[in-house]
Amino acid sequence: MTLHHTALGSTGSRVVFLHGLFGQGKNWTGIAKQLATKHRVLLVDLPHHGRSGWPERFDLSETAGLVADVLPDDEPVALVGHSLGGKVAMVLALLHPERVERLCVADISPVAYPEGREFPGYIAAMKGMDLTRVVRREDAERLLEPAVPDPTVRSFLLQNLRRDPTAPSGWSWQANLDVLGRDLGAISGWPEAELADVAPYDGPVLWLAGARSGYVLPEYDAAMDRWFPRNRKVTMKDTGHWLHSERPELFLQILQRFLGD
Repeated sequence: MTLHHTALGSTGSRVVFLHGLFGQGKNWTGIAKQLATKHRVLLVDLPHHGRSGWPERFDLSETAGLVADVLPDDEPVALVGHSLGGKVAMVLALLHPERVERLCVADISPVAYPEGREFPGYIAAMKGMDLTRVVRREDAERLLEPAVPDPTVRSFLLQNLRRDPTAPSGWSWQANLDVLGRDLGAISGWPEAELADVAPYDGPVLWLAGARSGYVLPEYDAAMDRWFPRNRKVTMKDTGHWLHSERPELFLQILQRFLGD
């Protein structure tokens, strides 16, 4: 299976972006367009997301392999991943270090989190929506609001709702809610056993943390140092989990310095 991906820019070094759970490659478009004046940028839809296919399960190592398959053979890339995309990026760098020149991990750590955290509730709310009551997107906003009161998160989740003339309601979810919900344990975990004999990644790593997020905590430093000894942690003040959408200009500035622009 080939993952759907979009390319921007025609010159310069290569930068590849991986989105988080319920995201899509196009979530990075604003930042990617600004980088594309100096870089060749690739926006990837992870499996079960966006326009990519739906394999039987979601597995971090298998997903890292699928992403590796769309990377160029002739040049290692700067790999940027947020949340779930950050975990996939870390596993890819460990399993295929020759494909990754440098790594940016946005608000996630190489650890197993309590299963799903807030995401089981999001999945239940999305699956529980009566799509026959949706005529316009405003209707979907209203239906999801009781379960997801944060307008930023709600808008992000609803990017997965698309018009579908083949569905009885005329709408369907683009993300595979059934598999993502079933495999949240793997998604929130870390494949420690599979990586037992793998050497640490020795390339430069930028580790970004949202000051108001709980995904990068001091107790996770040891795991990050073990797997990625050349990491530098930068905390973005007044920022939650969705760093690149909450403070895109600051995120871009930090990333550009890391890329050497």
